[in-house]
This record gives sequence, C-alpha cells and structure tokens, in this order.
Amino acid sequence: MIDVRIPVETKTATAPGAAASQIETPIPQLPRRGVFAIWAAAAVPMGALAWVGAPMLAGVFGGSNALPRALLVTITVGLVWQFVLTLILVYREQRTLRWSVVREVLWLRAPRSPKTGRRGGRMWLAVPLLLIAISGAQLVPSLPHPAIRDAGAFLTSPAGHALLHGSWGWFALIAILAIFNTVLGEELLFRGLLLPRMNRAFGRRDWLANAILFAAYHIHAWWATPSNLLAGLIFAYPSKRYRSSLIGIAVHSAQTVFILAIALALVLK
Repeated sequence: MIDVRIPVETKTATAPGAAASQIETPIPQLPRRGVFAIWAAAAVPMGALAWVGAPMLAGVFGGSNALPRALLVTITVGLVWQFVLTLILVYREQRTLRWSVVREVLWLRAPRSPKTGRRGGRMWLAVPLLLIAISGAQLVPSLPHPAIRDAGAFLTSPAGHALLHGSWGWFALIAILAIFNTVLGEELLFRGLLLPRMNRAFGRRDWLANAILFAAYHIHAWWATPSNLLAGLIFAYPSKRYRSSLIGIAVHSAQTVFILAIALALVLK
C-alpha cells in the first residue's frame, strides 16, 4: 500500500504582510519510495492501456482507424484513473474530501508571492509569460515513432477529419480526455498531489524531480519525452515558486482549448 501519511515539518506562509488566513495547511511529505509508487500507479496503467489495451480494443472495433479510435478511449480511461487515484490518496491522507481541505492540500489556490505571502493579483501575470514558453516547448522535435499512434497527427489528417465530421460522440470523448489531461488528471496528480509532498525526498530540487517524473510518466507517448521534459519544467517550477497548482493547470489547459477548438471546427465542418 502507498503510505502518504508521513508527518514532517512543513513551511508556512509567514512572510511579513501575510494574513493569518493565508498560512498554509501542513502537508505530509512522502519518502522517495512513496513518490515513485504514486508515479508508477499513474504511469504503468497508462502504458498498459496504450500498448496492450488499445490494440485489443482495436480488434473489437475493427474497420479503418481502429487503433487511433481505441487509443482515444484507453487514454481517456487512464486519465480518469489518475483523478480517482488522486482522490483516493487525498482521502487516505486527510480522511475527508471537503473542498476547503482539498483546495489547500492540492494547492488549488491563487498563486502566492514568495516575498510577501500575498495571493493573487499580479502573481497571475506569470501565466501569459508561461504560455509563450509552453508554445516554444511544442516546437521541440519528437523522437521517431509510429505515426498511427500520434493523436495530434491523426486528428489533423483526412482520416481524423472524417472521424469527427458531424460526430458529437467522438467530440465529447475528446473533450473528456482533454479536461482530465490538463485539469483533473495529469496536473492534479503531478502538481497538485505529488509536488507539494516531494520536498522531503528531493529537497530544493523537488520541482526538477517532478518535471523528470512527468516526462518519464509518458510511457504511452515516449516519443514526446524531450518536449514533455521541457513542458514539465515550465509547469513545475512556477507551481512550486508560487505554491499553486492552478499555475500549471492554467498553462497546460491552453493546449486543451486549442485542441477542442480544432475538434469542434471539424465536427461542424
């Protein structure tokens, strides 16, 4: 079992000018084995679903583009599992899923100034700058890989256009996949659950370890490791600096908006 209830000293927002209500809830820390166990609980199912489950489901689907369709289904299942996993671990740790508690222990709050301890306001100006940075990360070349497994390439291909044309069902699935990818799945697990609990195991470089784990987790899309490592750095460092997983969620979600806009255009075309 994964034991996340490990009490250690936790830093709080006690900088001059910080209101008492801004003092952070102590978050139990994980040993390295705990960090890697949670990482494996997310990465292994995603790899198995993509490389074992998807081919099996493609055989059930049959017809043209069976594998890309199966991948959309299996990857969605894997991302939903990450959301469920996060809730399970938070409940084991806190013995409640009240929003007031979940918000604090998953850093689902406005970014905090590392100097004053105040939240929100100008701290949100980091998001537009990070959006520019993440756009550059998308330009990093992928490693050689089977084109049929590249969801982005498929959706922009004639086959992808044909699949989505007038198909609200497939659009709904892609919307669910996108939301769990950037809001309720990957970001909630890596920047909401793991990152605040990695300081004991990795010290001041916990954000770097988080980015490396994020890149390594993509067994289902290993060819994007270089760009995912850079993206992980862009998500993890500001999330740690401002102690807010909403930073990573906001930046990562820009991809969601872009993908959904393309998918919607194809459905309506």
